[in-house]
Amino acid sequence: MKPLSRIYILIASLALILIYFQPLWYIALEAPQYPEGVEMYIWVNKITGQQESTLQNINILNHYIGMQKIEPDSIPELKIFPFVGALLILFGLFVWWKNNPKLLYVFGITLIGLSMLGILDFWMWEYDYGHNLDPHAAIQVEGMTYQPPLLGSKWLLNFKAVSFPHIGGMGLALASFLTLWAMIHQKWAKTSY
Repeated sequence: MKPLSRIYILIASLALILIYFQPLWYIALEAPQYPEGVEMYIWVNKITGQQESTLQNINILNHYIGMQKIEPDSIPELKIFPFVGALLILFGLFVWWKNNPKLLYVFGITLIGLSMLGILDFWMWEYDYGHNLDPHAAIQVEGMTYQPPLLGSKWLLNFKAVSFPHIGGMGLALASFLTLWAMIHQKWAKTSY
């Protein structure tokens, strides 16, 4: 492996460690009745809010419009992702240590593929969460769905929903970008560095 590609893989592997110390995603709800907003953080293994009662408050609000409860214990990805993340970190460090170009491509395709699959899974969860509504909900608006945006902001009745990657998610994005760059550098860079 070219030395620069190897450095990229080492940094990418270390950047993945952020997923264990910072949330992957941030979702906030802003409304006149909540001037400070309601913030929810999605971690690799849990869902939290800016306060201990945040998740309970979101579930109460969602109940009125027929949305499902957010129950972190029932989300299998929160049990699986910590192990997947650890395997990716170890695999990346192994690729760096073995200094094997073929392993670089296997790692890159695996990391980028799993990252894209994770985003798709999150979008599908949001879709189900916002479209699979209780037909007996207290508040019903004809044709209204409540899927939060994957990225950016969106109005859901009088709530502005905001959704962005958090520091852990940016660490994952950085790792994917550096790994892609390492593969490109390995394949096309004319110099040996």
